[in-house]
Amino acid sequence: MAAASIPKTSWADDVDELDQPKIEDYVDENGIRITTEYAINDEGKKVKITRKIKRTLQKSVVEHTVAERKKWAKFGKERGNKDGPDRATTTVGENVALKISAGNKSSEPEVTPEQNIKTELAKAGAGKVVCRLCKGDHFTAKCPYKDSLAGLETADLPPADDAVDAPAPAASGAIGGKYVPPSMRGGASRPGESMGRPGGSREDLPTLRVTNISEDTQESDLRELFGTFGRVARVYVGRDRETGIGKGFAFVSFEERAIAQRAMEKLNGKGYDNLILSVQWSQPRPDGR
Repeated sequence: MAAASIPKTSWADDVDELDQPKIEDYVDENGIRITTEYAINDEGKKVKITRKIKRTLQKSVVEHTVAERKKWAKFGKERGNKDGPDRATTTVGENVALKISAGNKSSEPEVTPEQNIKTELAKAGAGKVVCRLCKGDHFTAKCPYKDSLAGLETADLPPADDAVDAPAPAASGAIGGKYVPPSMRGGASRPGESMGRPGGSREDLPTLRVTNISEDTQESDLRELFGTFGRVARVYVGRDRETGIGKGFAFVSFEERAIAQRAMEKLNGKGYDNLILSVQWSQPRPDGR
């Protein structure tokens, strides 16, 4: 008697067993878990995918609450199963390392043309870019204090003097570039007489007393600042004898009193090197020195 055939309850029972995905999961003698499965790729071809996973024990320091939670017994439908995920219901993916950086190239500011010029000057050995007004690290045309110090650039300059930057003429008797003492140069009328000065002696020069300057201010800085109004004859910065640090005051002498008066009017109360300058006429000492 032929065995009675089992009636089919659904048309899905006619699906070929080969079309159903098969997963083979076992552990070899080396402790490597091998998972084999069959799938259909995007081109409609059936492919075989084999994954080999080697488990290594790594110890890490975690919160005590996390360590206690890992010791909890499974509950519900997972009650009584072994520790770890169930391969039949859970797919374990690969660990993805996330590297967080401080920023990306798209968020970095673009290099400005001014920064390119500074870089080229530094490579050429031209030195650091310093503003002539506030001594900052930028060009004078880009100075944020340009409005308050506008008088430095637009001040009425005196007529050019042909002898300002001209070197002192050597005596006719100088041979081979030898040193000629001042008493023998063209400015002296006879031996033993010092060279003449347009404004008279050093004590007779119009001198300004500049206070509230920073301790890092040099003679060259003040000469450049006051030189925009006219020729500066002498600059003296008060310094400590032991440390050499500036005391916050200086004396600037001009050849002409009118130029000194103009410089005092323009610079008194103006900002320089993050400080407010105080420029006044220098008063002689009571002892006459």
